[in-house]
Amino acid sequence: MKTKLKIRRDDTVVVVAGKNKGKVGKVVRVIPEDNRLVVEGVAMVKRHVKAQGQQAGSLIEKEAAIHVSNVALWNAAEGRRVKVGFKVQEDGTKVRVDRKTGATV
Repeated sequence: MKTKLKIRRDDTVVVVAGKNKGKVGKVVRVIPEDNRLVVEGVAMVKRHVKAQGQQAGSLIEKEAAIHVSNVALWNAAEGRRVKVGFKVQEDGTKVRVDRKTGATV
């Protein structure tokens, strides 16, 4: 089921559950169909790459997708997690806001 996610590409997030708990990284890719995201430097997996032409086969490490429920938006300035809400401004635009302080994200 595709849902509207509160986290977008280039947001800074913190992992709140799983073996990577506590790691902070930037969202590289969002997969809304599966409610998953790829976070830079988090959930690293090894993949075998087949040889192509003159290039030898090798092992590469890349990020795997993690579920959106296992991450929270991170406010680096205050050093805390952020709960996200939505607010419609006077000009009609919808923006994400910090539920605690009311500041736009």
